[in-house]
Order: sequence, then structure tokens, then C-alpha cells
Amino acid sequence: MRLVWSDAYDVDLFGHVFPAAKYKLVREAVLAQGLARPDDLVAACAADRDDLLLVHTPAYLNDLLSLRWTQRTMRSEMALTREIRDAFLFTAGGTIAAAGLALEDGVCVHIGGGYHHAYPDHAEGFCYLNDVAIGIAAMLERMRIHRACIVDCDLHQGNGTAFIFAARPEVFTFSIHQENNYPPKERSDLDVGLPDGAGDELYLRELAVVGEVLDRHKPDLCVYLAGADPYEGDMLGGLAITKEGLRRRDALVFEECRARGVPVCTVLAGGYAPDVGDVVDIHVNTVREARRVFG
Repeated sequence: MRLVWSDAYDVDLFGHVFPAAKYKLVREAVLAQGLARPDDLVAACAADRDDLLLVHTPAYLNDLLSLRWTQRTMRSEMALTREIRDAFLFTAGGTIAAAGLALEDGVCVHIGGGYHHAYPDHAEGFCYLNDVAIGIAAMLERMRIHRACIVDCDLHQGNGTAFIFAARPEVFTFSIHQENNYPPKERSDLDVGLPDGAGDELYLRELAVVGEVLDRHKPDLCVYLAGADPYEGDMLGGLAITKEGLRRRDALVFEECRARGVPVCTVLAGGYAPDVGDVVDIHVNTVREARRVFG
């Protein structure tokens, strides 16, 4: 199983709550635990402007690429430096690469990505570029797929991707999230909004609809956002999902896709536990389940 990553993701966010260090820590743990060999790691390349324009507007990209602090960029809620901008460019390229590798191998994990709040014309919620939408749009543009499905298991609704694909029936958007939390909601093709404090059994029971989604939409590719932030005690969350519950979540998504022959491009998305080690454990378990299910 190949994994995509980049040194560019390990960027200084100046004390921001988003733990960018997790990417390097996940890569190190995956290698140390024998879940991948160094040769399995594929270095991401920065996405080019043509691919970014499949999703984002020229005016917004001009601001972002020129590092201009405007109404379009400031909604990111984080700093804008050359290094941070480049991290997002490499992330978008990484998800494009991971989507392509998933189509070849059946599964690929991007040790990065999942920035699902960015809109075509502005940043939002720690997200400068919507790598999920860019990866799917690039596969559609290259005619490598005709239909895609997003299975978004981040704590927060994928509002950016829901908006981007609202008028594109070839892309089915599914989001399971804490309802009474950020962001203001867009309408996905299927939303499951969970109550505050929801635990493992309710979460997994509601997630079981994934099989029906795959049967109905018949995608050529599934992009799976395996967020660590539904975890109990997450600083930005209010669900109560255990590490075992999140492992079972990963197993469910991978097994439903494998049973139907649907390739899975997995991205890590959010995670804000007080101890970054818990976030790393959850992401490493995702890699472990992907390898177990797909071999």
C-alpha cells in the first residue's frame, strides 16, 4: 500500500490549534510500526494553477498565491506565509496523487489533506485550498473517473465540498458530523448531524448508511475523510467517540468500499486532542485498517 506525504506539511503555524506536527509524527509511526516501508512513501508535488482553477476562482488564487491578506484569504483563521501557502499547494497536489494511486492500487492514504471548508472564492476554517474537491475535479477532468463519492467523517460538516459539488450530480457528498458545531451548514447530498455527546454505537449505527450510498451512487472513487476530531475530549469537538470506535469506523468504510470494488483515497482531515499523541494514534490506526482490509 502506497502513502503520499510531503515535508512541506510540517510548517510553523505560530501556535495555532491545528497540530501540523502530526503529519511528520504519523509518517514516523507508520514506518516504525512496520505499516509501510520507505519505498511505499510517495512524495507529493505542488498542484499547478490549472488544477487549482478546476475549483477555485482566479481572483481568490491571485490573492493566495501573492500572499495578499484580503477578505478572501483572512477567513482561513490562520496566518498566511510563503511556507503555509506552499503547504496547501503541496497538499492539493498530494490529494491528486493519492486519488490516482487509489485508482491503481485500490487504496491510498494521504498523510495530509482533508481541507474541506475552503470555498471556490475564499478560505475558511483553517483551509486555504479544498484539496478534496481539487483531487476529485482533477480525476474527472483527466477522465480517470466519471463518478465520485465523498465520505466525510470529520467532526465538522464538509461545507466547502458540499457547496462546490451541489450542482454536480456526478459527485455524491456525504457528511456525518456533530450538528451543533462549526460550520454554518451547507446541504450535502446526505447529511447525518449527530447530537452533542454521541458515542460509538450511535455513530456506527448512523454510519452504516455508507453501504447504501455506495450502492445507489456507484462511484468510481471514494474520497474518505478520516478525521480524528470525533474523538472524546477533542478541544474543538463535542462527540464522545473512542479510539476503538474510530478504528471500527475506518474498518466499516474500508470494508464497504472493498466489498463493492470501489477504490478509496483517504485523507486525514482534522484532530485537536490536547495530546497530539492521541491524534497520531487515531491516524495510524486508519493506516493500519486500510492495510488490513485491502492487503
